[in-house]
Order: sequence, then C-alpha cells, then structure tokens
Amino acid sequence: MDTRTVRSQPCVFLLTVLKIFSVNMEKKENADAHHTSAFQTDKIVLRRGQMFHMKVTLNRSLQPQDELKLIFATGDKPPTFVELDPTASFRSQGWQVKVAKRSGEEVSLTVISAADAVVGQYRVHVNEYDAGTFFLLFNPWCADDTVYMPSEEDRAEYILNDTGYIYMGFAKQIKEKPWTFGQFEKNVLNCSMSLLAQLEPHERQSPVFVSRTICTMMCSVNNGVLMGNWSGDYRSGTAPYVWTSSVPILQQHYATKLPVCFGQCWVFSGILTTALRAVGIPARSVTNFESAHDTGKNLTVDIYLDDSGKTITDLTKDSIWNFHVWTDAWMKRQDLPQGYDGWQVLDATPQEISEGRFRTGPSPLSAIRQGEVQIQYDTKFVFTEVNGDKFIWLVKPNQGKEKNILIAVETASIGKNISTKMVGENKREDITLQYKFPEGSPEERKAMEKASGKRPDEEKPNHPSSHSLKIYVLQNSVELGYPVTLTLVLKRKTDTLQNINISCSLDLQTYTGSNKTNLGIIQKAVQVQSQESQVVLNLDADSYIYKLGMVDDEMVIKGFIIAEVIETGEKVATDMTLSFLYPAFSVEMPDTGKVSWPLTINCSFKNTLPIPLTEIRFSVESLALSHMQSWEQGTLPPGKFIHFQMKCTPVRMGPRKFIVKFTSRQVKEVHSEKIVLITN
Repeated sequence: MDTRTVRSQPCVFLLTVLKIFSVNMEKKENADAHHTSAFQTDKIVLRRGQMFHMKVTLNRSLQPQDELKLIFATGDKPPTFVELDPTASFRSQGWQVKVAKRSGEEVSLTVISAADAVVGQYRVHVNEYDAGTFFLLFNPWCADDTVYMPSEEDRAEYILNDTGYIYMGFAKQIKEKPWTFGQFEKNVLNCSMSLLAQLEPHERQSPVFVSRTICTMMCSVNNGVLMGNWSGDYRSGTAPYVWTSSVPILQQHYATKLPVCFGQCWVFSGILTTALRAVGIPARSVTNFESAHDTGKNLTVDIYLDDSGKTITDLTKDSIWNFHVWTDAWMKRQDLPQGYDGWQVLDATPQEISEGRFRTGPSPLSAIRQGEVQIQYDTKFVFTEVNGDKFIWLVKPNQGKEKNILIAVETASIGKNISTKMVGENKREDITLQYKFPEGSPEERKAMEKASGKRPDEEKPNHPSSHSLKIYVLQNSVELGYPVTLTLVLKRKTDTLQNINISCSLDLQTYTGSNKTNLGIIQKAVQVQSQESQVVLNLDADSYIYKLGMVDDEMVIKGFIIAEVIETGEKVATDMTLSFLYPAFSVEMPDTGKVSWPLTINCSFKNTLPIPLTEIRFSVESLALSHMQSWEQGTLPPGKFIHFQMKCTPVRMGPRKFIVKFTSRQVKEVHSEKIVLITN
C-alpha cells in the first residue's frame, strides 16, 4: 500500500472577461434633477458641477480586480478626455465617480462633473462600450459655477422662461413686443453649441469666451446666423418686424448653415438671449431708449439745424436711436480684477469692430456705471450709448461762411428708461440705475469725468442756460389717419408782451433716426403776454399717409422746433418724437384647446386710412404649434373691415402663449396675445 501523502491542488476559478451589455444614462431622472427636461432632443442634457446617475449592466457581477473605466470625451481637434474608474481612483480633473449600488450584474454609478468642466457635447465610453452622447451646460444652480445665480426666481426667469417681451418705441411711448425665446425647442441647443466649434476646449470652460463667441456668431458679417438690414427693402427675405420668435431663425441657420435674412437690433438680441439661455448662461434682453451712436466718441451728440429746423445731414454725423436692444448675461469675470461680476452687456448688432470682428462685450454693468471705460470688453462704446449730452446747433450764414450757434443742451436725454422684463411678471422693469447713477448726481459727474478723462464742463461750449424762454411739446403720439396736432408750451421768466417766431420741421424716420422724407415745415408767428402760453401747430394727415409704405419699416414722426424772440433775438430749440397709434385689432380665441384638434382664432381689423392697405398678412406663432403659420390676404380698401378666421392645430400640451399679428405695407406691429391651456 502506498502511504505517500496526496497533496490537494488549489482550485482556480477563471473569471470570464468583463463585458458591458448596456448603459442607461437615466434620461428622465437626470433631466428632472438638472432642469433640462424641456429640451426637445433625444440626447441627454446635463449641467456641470451636479451629480448625475448611470446604470451599467454587465455580463456578470463586478469583482474587486475588475477595471470599469469611464471615458468622457469632448471636442475633436484633438478631443479632451476625462477618465474615471470607480473601482480605483474616484477623481480626475475635478470630476468624481462612485459606485452607488451593486445588484447582481447591475452597477449604479453617480458621477459629478467639474463645476468648471468644458461645456459642449460629450461622448461616453464605459470600457470599450459606446454609451452615446450628452450635452453638458453651464449651471446657474451650482454655487461653484461661474454663472451661479443665487435666486430661484431669477433662474426661473433668465434660464427657464421661454417667452417674454422686448421693449420698443421711444422713451415717452414704450411698447412691448411679445417674443418667443424658445431655448428648449428642437435643434436650438444644437445650433447654439455648433457656434462654439472654433473654440479651444479650455475656452469652452469660461462663460466670458463662450458668450463673446456666441455674440460674434449671431451676425452674418462674421459668417454667423442673421443678416442685418436697415434699408427698408426686405423682398429677398423676412422683414425684421415680422419675426416674433428666435426659434425659426436658429432652426433655419442650423439646417442650412447659411445666414437668415433679415434682422435688426431686437432680433439680434432675441436670438442671442435664446442661445445663451440654451447653453446655461442667464440672459435678458435689454432696451436702451434714446441710445446715442456717437461717431466722435466724445460723449456728445451734435445735431445741426438750419433756420427752419431741418437737420443738416452733411454736418450731423452723430445719431440717436429711439431705442436699441442688446442682451445682458450673468457671470463672474475671473479674467478681471474683483468688482466686475454680475450682469454683462453683449450686443450682436453689427455696429462696432472689437478685436477685428463686429461684436460688443461682455462689458460689466458695474464698469459702465462707474465710467471705467478701459475694462474689457468694449465698455467705452456701451458707456457712450447710455451717457452723454445732446447739443443742438443752429447753422447761420455769416459773411460767406457758416456760424454755429448753440441753441439747446440736453444733459439728461441719452440713455433713458433702460428696460427689461420683470422677473416672474409680464411687466416692464426699469433698470436704468443699474447702468448709471442718477442724472446730475455727484457720482454721475464723477463717472463722466473718469470716462472722458477730463472734468465734465471742460472743453464744452457755453451752456445756454440763461435762456429766458423754454419750450416743449405735450404730445407723444398721433392716431393713424388723423392730422398731426402739436401743442407747444412756451415758458418765460417775464410777462411783458413779446413776439415769437416758431418754425417746426417734421420728418418721417425709422427707429435709428434715419430720415426717409421731410413731411413739411410749419411756421407760425405769435404774440405772448403771460409767463406760460400754448401754441397749437397742425399738419394735415395727407402729409404722411401716402408716404407710410415707402419703406418696409415701422416709422415715427421726428420734429425739431426753433423759437425766436423777435425783441431780443434769443433762439431756443427742442425736439420731439411721435409714434403712430394703430386702430383696434380684435382677436377672439378660446381659453382652452386640445392637441391635434384645430383651434379657431377670429380676427377683425378696420382700415381707418383714406388709402388701401396692401400686402396684408395675418399670422399666429406659439410654442404649442410646430411652426409659425401665416395667411396672405391682399388689399383692404379705405374704411373697410376685414374679418378673418385662422385655424391652427396644437401639437404640444401646457399653458402656451399665442401671438397673433396683423401686418401690411402701411401698418405694422399690430398684435394680440393670449395664454391658451392645451390639453390631451
């Protein structure tokens, strides 16, 4: 018998190779937590600096010796990688991963991206398994993100609200234009991200670089989204006043990669606000009334008139726009010294070349307010838009030469009623004091001195403050089709009898101050005795009615008035703007509607003009609809009503704003709006 000891051999269990069967990116759970569930995209949309969940299904249970590698890659020149291994190291480049739960072959992971992660589209691999792509956005909910916004109400407005208002008109007659931002609509995020293609990955970490680039790429001059046009001829595209939404513009550009025709300042602001909100940067559209476009950069706007009050265009190089719209974006300015965080001006309207391309900003409101015009970017340009003095000069022939006589100085006429939509309410908020100190205050004078590099009164002509006569006009508007009636108030320091000659020149203008035609000159001689008198000036309606369709823009009447006291030779001047009040636009639509069921809208409009309205069009736009719908209706004779029924079919549930518009060649910007609850 063999008594040798038999030694037992150790058992070796060969594990099968770890394979990934599937990766679930938990779209609904993550989107709800990241406030991105409204995005109309198949891709997952996440915000940086915030936890998200992944569920990995394996071919067997995970063992301690297994490697489970997560790779997040963004960009393609070359791509930037973040590599994480929950079984080994938990952190990399500010990103973290942990195994939250193991259940047989399923492993639940929690990942937190870095609060300063590169923003953009990422591709995910788990080991060799391609888990698809997701978008990573800036995160105003994350305290460590440079776009962090502490107030939930502010985040709801400046990130999540997809409708709002853009303010137009002029300082004494402000109108609200309903605007659909639509940052969550199909391909809007794709378009916004595609505009960042030329940025290096490290530049896509910064809201400063990202916002400046998106601003740049809004304009076709920079091979971007929208072509500006102020000519009045828009036959080869869409007239700027027709747009009520950013969505079709961004969708069309994304589909064609060609500029969309046409836009003006409010359209540039609308699409810029949309794109910034889409990528996660809080943004608001802002209107500056009486916006100076000071070609001399000397903080004065000089207007030269002849004896009748007509503007001498050869001499008047500066202009004042009735309004100008740009966008404010919220961010920390880590590229600047302390004190410049918060709202920053970005302006996509092609006006000013900045570092070789048409763009403006980001420029900190705090720097604009203090007159610190050297602070990046383009702060001097914005400062001159909201500050400055208006000088009105009378040009008189004098011994074969021309003599300029200063007849009016207005120190508080530039940068009025700066406006944006109020947080949480459909009202206008005046934010002028965020941009400048109160007019005439010591702080305002100091800011002007700092910006100009000299004392406020240095090198300025003598202020004609000793005038014993002051004039102003009471009216701000004229009802379309009716005569122009101006009530001119004359205020004097004396009650002695005086003879005063008045000359008033009226022009038809666009909002940028571009004269399209002179409507006439009204001259009147009056005798005044009391210290305050009123003089009425009239202009027949025929003077403007037949000229309304000469350009395809909304027009205003601009007037300059010169008054001369015969006994003393004293001359004073003022200017005024009149907007047109349009006839009532009657719109009836239901309070509720259903998805896939036609919604009926009844409209009626009366032509109060003695001329036909041509190129009539009705339109309706809403995020409940798949696209804006419009109907051409030809010509409406004088004095006649048009009754029109529109039918549109909602495709999306929820309380949705419907914007209904009536436009014609002669009458523009007539609209009505209503919230309709759409159910299944």
